[in-house]
Parts: sequence; structure tokens; C-alpha cells
Amino acid sequence: MTGWPGTRVSFWQQAGRAGRAGADGVAVLVASANPLDTYLVHHPSAVLDEAIEVTTFDPSNPYVLAPHLCAAAAEVPLTQPDLALFGLADATLLDELVRRGLLRRRPTGWYWNQARAEVPSRLTDLRGSGTADVAVVDEVTGAMLGTVDGGRADSVVHPGAVYVHQGRTFVVERLEDDVALVVGGDVAHRTMATAAHHASFVDVLEEVRWGPVTWRYGHVEVTSQVQGYDVRVPPAMEVVARHELEMPVRTLPTTGVWWTVGQETLLAETGIAPGDVPGALHAAEHAAIGVLPLLATCDRWDIGGLSTALHPETGAPTVLVHDGHPGGAGFAQRGFRAARRWIEATHEAVASCGCRHGCPRCVYSPKCGNGNSPLDKAGALAVLDYLRSLAP
Repeated sequence: MTGWPGTRVSFWQQAGRAGRAGADGVAVLVASANPLDTYLVHHPSAVLDEAIEVTTFDPSNPYVLAPHLCAAAAEVPLTQPDLALFGLADATLLDELVRRGLLRRRPTGWYWNQARAEVPSRLTDLRGSGTADVAVVDEVTGAMLGTVDGGRADSVVHPGAVYVHQGRTFVVERLEDDVALVVGGDVAHRTMATAAHHASFVDVLEEVRWGPVTWRYGHVEVTSQVQGYDVRVPPAMEVVARHELEMPVRTLPTTGVWWTVGQETLLAETGIAPGDVPGALHAAEHAAIGVLPLLATCDRWDIGGLSTALHPETGAPTVLVHDGHPGGAGFAQRGFRAARRWIEATHEAVASCGCRHGCPRCVYSPKCGNGNSPLDKAGALAVLDYLRSLAP
């Protein structure tokens, strides 16, 4: 296996392909350069001695539930007694689907609107993120090379981006709604989008205190905008050029877990200089995102994060990790409820990496919208060690 496959379930499934029919077999995991692989290489018992993951999702998420209600109504009209079967306390969501023209309300129940062009069963994409996929199309041949999740399209297939398909490189000419048009070319460079992010905390569903540190879980609204991209040359991925873009502002209503601590307390307890706080929190955030898939059935592309030395709403240093799916998917909640183990594993992943200043195996992220800057590995270790000391 080239790199950790994402879950213990997948690991054992792939390992089981060797040695079938009673024959001997060997399964080999070649670790990739990311925090989770680093942790597992140093702690193989986390794979070999642990049960398979808890599958996490939120069935009450309206972005998940609404398409299933449409599909159900197309099979058999929904009635008032059916609401409890879907975990609905009232008909608010059904009435919203009526307002949007997807369902029709009749005295005998809620019916699928047969005038709609959509096939209701196809609205329930069990593997999707809640946003429409963007097709990547060769502008010359018209062939579809692949698809990109709509939530990642601005970062992955923006104009000028290099798209790699089956070892061939293509350059994105333009991104139009649900199609990215690309042209083949032998290019040696790669691209990484840069973006601005902001998070607003909508409400708090759960809260716990670790001394002066407060952990919260709740609804958040994440606003992001891709504002440009860096041109990087392998293998060192040195930045050789920067280009500006004006992509649309995107808003993601989701769920997140965040912790805050007073700035004076943070400085006093960790010994970090004030100017190093942004890099320390940023590095800790990256590592935490990389390790969360150890606890929840997701990968780092399913989650995002934001860190700041002074958030305007909390008035304090804040680190947020949020679900990357509209309405949330339960990953952040899993992190909140297993915060102690999460922080301990994150600290171990960073501490066990042999680099001095940070690398992709510990605190660098392949999807960082800030170009992995600033990052302070030593500061991140101090922050994570402080959190560990407070864990109940």
C-alpha cells in the first residue's frame, strides 16, 4: 500500500488481498509524507490492535436528509406519521422542499413533483459532499478526464491550474459553472491555490473547559475566496511565480470544533514569543487536521481549518477544525468528544518527526491556502504539550 489508505477498514481489506486460498502473504505499507502516516509508523498498535473505525455522519443534516426525503416521496408519498422515521420533529424541512418546487403538498401527504426533470434517486449521492461535481474536459478532444468535487473546484481547477491525469499534465483554460476546460501540455511546474478564509461562529452546541482553555462544538459559517496561485517547481516545490485571481466568494455552513485560550495565558504557559503565535497555532492546526482521520472515518480533504492569534469574535487565540461538507458530517463532533486522544496523537505525530522546522510529515499541508506560511513547529509542540497537560 502506497500511503495509509485512510481507514483501518480499508487497510485490512487491502491487506486481505494477499495470501488468499490459504497461501502465505505479506502486506507492506509504504508511509507517505503526512502527519497521520508519521504517527502510525511510530505507533503500529494503533492499526494492528485497535478496532475498526466508528463511521460518523449526521442523519439530521438537512443537506443529507432532503435528497433522501425526495427519493422516498417519489416511491411512496410521505405522511405525517412518517416524519418520526426520518428523525423529523415537524414538517419544516418538507415545507421547504415544497417551497422550492421539489415536493407537492396534498391532503394525503407530500408527493414528489413529477414535473421536475431530475431523477429523485440520483439526488442521493452517498459518496458526494453535497456540492455538484465539476467535470474536467479536454478542450481539444472533448473527452472527460475526470471530476472534481464542487467544493474544491476553485482551488484545484482554477484558470492556470495544472491538472494531472494518468501521468499527463493539463493546464486549465477556464472554469465555467460545472465544467473545467483544459489543454494538454508538457509542463514541469505545479500550482497551489492561495485563498483568504474567515469563520463566524453561529452557535455552540457543546462546551467543555480544560482549565483556562475552552473547547466548543457548534455551527460555523466559513467564507473563503481563492485569490491567486503559486507556481512551484518539483522536487523542492520552490515558488517561482505568483499570479492573482478573482474567484467568487464561497460560503460553507457547517459544523466545527474550536478551542480558545487567553493570549497572556498562552504566552506565559508555552514560552512562545508574541510574534511566533500565528505560526505556532497554524502548525498545530495543520497537524490536528492531518491526524483527525485516525478518530473519524474521513480524510484530510473532508475537513478544513483556520487559526488566528486574535479572532474578532472570540477575542482570543483560536484554532478551528471544521467539516468540509454543507451542514456538517459529524467529523468535528467526533474530534470534540475525543479531544484528549486527538491532541495526544497530534503531539506524538509532530514530536516523532525528525525534521527541525517542519515538513509534510508533520505540519505542512498539501491544501493550505496560505502557502504553508507562517509555520512554527517548535511553537506547535509547545502549544500541543500545554493542551496535553490540561486534558482531563
